[in-house]
Amino acid sequence: MKKSNTLFLVEVAMFGALAYLLDVLAGVLPLKIWAQGGSISIAMVPVFIMALRWGLKGGLLTGLILGLLQLTFGPVGVHIVQILLDYIVAFVVLGFAGLFAKQVVDAVKVGKFKKAIYFVTFGTFIACSLRFLSHYLAGIIFFRAFAPAGQPIEIYSFLYNGSYMLPSFVISTIVTLLLIKAVPRIFSFNKSVS
Repeated sequence: MKKSNTLFLVEVAMFGALAYLLDVLAGVLPLKIWAQGGSISIAMVPVFIMALRWGLKGGLLTGLILGLLQLTFGPVGVHIVQILLDYIVAFVVLGFAGLFAKQVVDAVKVGKFKKAIYFVTFGTFIACSLRFLSHYLAGIIFFRAFAPAGQPIEIYSFLYNGSYMLPSFVISTIVTLLLIKAVPRIFSFNKSVS
């Protein structure tokens, strides 16, 4: 039990740091073109892997690590509530992909990859939708001044946040599925997801 807890904590820290490095890489490449934050990135993939490997707890904690690292190294913020929505809540909720960890683990163990695709896609969609909602609310509440004249803030925030969240969801889901297909054994030992 102690060995499993240690492994869990080490993986949370490593995957959280990897997620942050992938996000930094997206900022270096020409993928960070949004003036008020956001980028097309595969930084969610390590959070999804942890959520699917360890369940809700693994995903939520890995998302928290990612959010805290982003918060530590230069947040873009106008208010404490906006910072919490854009950095903590938005990345913690990615762990909700872990709601389907058992179904994914069971499907992968018996070689039913089509079933795994369904549950991974549904789980990552829920997680990304929650992240989008967090950014969307922060945009409506705190970034009204950035909306073009005459455009309602609700539409501006929807379009702004959707313009990077939708491609990030699609790319991250595909990468997560490819990793699961390429290395299905990452689920073979895990007894905690049952």
